[in-house]
Amino acid sequence: MFDNSVKAYAQAKEVIPGGVDSPVRAFKSVGGTPPFITKGKGAYLYDVDGNKYLDFVQSWGPLIFGHCDSDIEQAVLQTVKNGLSFGAPTELETQLASEIVDMYENIDKVRFVSSGTEATMSAIRLARGVTGRDNILKFEGCYHGHSDSLLVQAGSGLATFGTPSSPGVPADLTKHTIVCEYNNIKNLEKCFEQSDDIACIIIEPIAGNMGLVPATQEFLKACRKLCDKHGTLLIFDEVMSGFRASLTGASGLVDTKADMITFGKVIGGGMPVGAFAGSNEIMAHLSPDGPVYQAGTLSGNPVAMSAGLVGLRKLKANPAIYDDLNAKALRLMNGLKEVANSYNIPFQVNTRGSMFGYFFNEKSPLNIKDVATSDFDRFAKFHHEMLKRGYYFACSQYELGFISTVITNDDIDDCLKAASEVMKNL
Repeated sequence: MFDNSVKAYAQAKEVIPGGVDSPVRAFKSVGGTPPFITKGKGAYLYDVDGNKYLDFVQSWGPLIFGHCDSDIEQAVLQTVKNGLSFGAPTELETQLASEIVDMYENIDKVRFVSSGTEATMSAIRLARGVTGRDNILKFEGCYHGHSDSLLVQAGSGLATFGTPSSPGVPADLTKHTIVCEYNNIKNLEKCFEQSDDIACIIIEPIAGNMGLVPATQEFLKACRKLCDKHGTLLIFDEVMSGFRASLTGASGLVDTKADMITFGKVIGGGMPVGAFAGSNEIMAHLSPDGPVYQAGTLSGNPVAMSAGLVGLRKLKANPAIYDDLNAKALRLMNGLKEVANSYNIPFQVNTRGSMFGYFFNEKSPLNIKDVATSDFDRFAKFHHEMLKRGYYFACSQYELGFISTVITNDDIDDCLKAASEVMKNL
């Protein structure tokens, strides 16, 4: 039963554009009405109709310990008693920054912001300020937030400057954005042949906005080599993969080192937060030490810092958590693939740590064009039928899923039984 969600959605659309505050929540990719959630507890979500769902979205990543983790909850409540925000420095910011810096050999300093969009936007501005160049290079299918210069689509040529992908974005703001095909080294080399003014490459080393599509080791090495050759900075966007793919995110799984890394999601423990980080030399260009300006009233607010600090310390204290999360992600994905194979349904899977993605496709996608060949109708049917059975998966083929520590092997096995019922009719 979804009657109350239907009513809630109708009411929301009267006062909120599309009835949602972020487009993917509208379920446009799969159709139907999104469940309106009243609470989360552990591995589960509960909606306004009283339905209970095993949650494989986990607020799109940050809830690595599930909903209402007692340690994080206690830290937040204690911090709230001292004030929500001061617009002034707190020691919590220093402590969380120190925890992050301690994990990465290529990071000396961190600047906190309030969202992943702010993190990537600020990192790009800093890269331009450091290099004195205007152009940036991004990849089709990689999402880095909704700032103007990043809302682009590829031009008509092999390696061309991007054109706006949204009304409201002036062409002048995207003319310095070069769009390249993900995992295509020849295309990447062509981009550098066509422009000698590239300030930075920004890339999701594990793409999470075309489903889960990891960059190949060879492709990341090519990015690093070209950046070194041309004096360009390499930015890893780890807003989604940071502390999810491993204790040090995608950076801990690949040989390539970035000049800057952007973070989000997990470092807030469920609170709005983002960050960008780099070496002393690069971060010295940032205001107030240098001329590149960036600011935010709620940046580093104590509630988000306290939540993130507890979460990261729990992860650092027990890195074996990632072995368990990875094993569970593999158990789920390999199980789904086995079920699909038994019904002769083309099905591809990927996992990286606690992140997973699946495609109704004949081959494993390497880029956004490959993802577009997937069977989106079959994906939508699978999503709806699993939702009816109490399993909350990402509501778009272009999104991915997450395992939390509170999801059990029994939960996964029950999910696979339900999936077998569903796929039998697909």
